[in-house]
Amino acid sequence: MQFLQRSLALAALLCGALASGLAAAGACPAHYVDGRLPEIRNARMNAATTELCYGVFGVMHSGITRTPLWSAEHLTAGNIDAAKTLSRENSFHPETRLPAQSRAELADYARSGYDRGHMAPNGDMPDRATQHESFTLANMVPQDGEINRHIWAGIEGVVRKMAQKDGDLYVITGPAFIGGNLRKVGNVLVPTHLYKLVYSPRQHAGAAFFIENRADAQYEVLSIAALEDKVGINLLPSLSAAQKNAVLRLPKVRQRKDGSKG
Repeated sequence: MQFLQRSLALAALLCGALASGLAAAGACPAHYVDGRLPEIRNARMNAATTELCYGVFGVMHSGITRTPLWSAEHLTAGNIDAAKTLSRENSFHPETRLPAQSRAELADYARSGYDRGHMAPNGDMPDRATQHESFTLANMVPQDGEINRHIWAGIEGVVRKMAQKDGDLYVITGPAFIGGNLRKVGNVLVPTHLYKLVYSPRQHAGAAFFIENRADAQYEVLSIAALEDKVGINLLPSLSAAQKNAVLRLPKVRQRKDGSKG
């Protein structure tokens, strides 16, 4: 935790220089509820952040953690149907739009014991171009392999089924860094927890899967308000407090033991 605090303090001093050195990625409001990006409540967390826009998802990247703070999607039934026709082509790559001192590299993950865990999943991508985009390391966090390949794959699967039933969903996926026992792989900070927030425009309600980043962890379902308190981000700023405290019913998730991954 002391490492993170020192890094955040340094980033606050360097933020202006980093921002001036980055080409603006441009806003991508189509991926967010009412076109409004999440609002980071902690000024130090907001340091050295860069918005990155892709075909069907958007990322807020942190140069401190060298991970996304979130990846956001407007997930549609049509995109999911298109994604089913694609075989998986792994193409993990560093994000060259980010400066070298702020981004993850393939070497950070090598022999780390962690998977390169997608936040916006490959299985949501409707074509080869967006599939390739999903393999940017700017969309990855160090994720426990058992979680990534089993229960997290199940969470991704039930969210796709929900989107097909509802027609569309807004989904925000990200890491949480909680407590004093934080570690790094290479230069990348390892999250203690992961979340996937789901909001249904049809039902005007949302909820989140929340899970510790360790083998054999079990997920819990949180209200939007409870998740925002844990991660320190106003994830859906256009919603009222009452809407954030109402909990959308989420399907139960069973672990997948076949090793497949979305």
